[in-house]
Amino acid sequence: MTEANQRVLHSPVLVLNATYEPINVTAVRRAIVLVMKGVAIAEEENGSFVHSTRVVLRVPSVIRLTEFRHIPYQTRALSRKNILLRDRYTCQFCGRVLPASELTLDHVVPRSRGGHTDWDNLVACCHRCNNQKSDRSPEEAGMSLRRPPRPFTLHTSRQLMRMLGKADGRWRKYLFY
Repeated sequence: MTEANQRVLHSPVLVLNATYEPINVTAVRRAIVLVMKGVAIAEEENGSFVHSTRVVLRVPSVIRLTEFRHIPYQTRALSRKNILLRDRYTCQFCGRVLPASELTLDHVVPRSRGGHTDWDNLVACCHRCNNQKSDRSPEEAGMSLRRPPRPFTLHTSRQLMRMLGKADGRWRKYLFY
């Protein structure tokens, strides 16, 4: 599979509940599986195609679940991926936007000083800034955070959907700008 095809399969797709309420963002690969299983239908397409041996499929940009799903209040799992999403792949010290492979997670209060591994103490950080900060507080290292770390909330999730929607105009009518 070519790199371009891999990129297409990982591009974001907006997921709507049966009531057209935005509930998630998923990758094209997962969206196609949901459509093929009949769990969702494509509301918008991005103009690309995915080819298999026997089938050519249009790549969805927005899908809608065929049946309403009650989405209970849920917190996001604390993970590297979710911290990077929350911080928008931006180093929270120097402000550079970087690919995930060039970012690390930094404990604002170092673990060696009693800092915990939780939403309020982890931030995305580039390798250079992480090395500069080392085992010190940001103040001791002469550095400051762009934004204080915070938990991943429903508001954060909606903000991310809107941010991703700016790159894909087909999402706008579903995101209540």
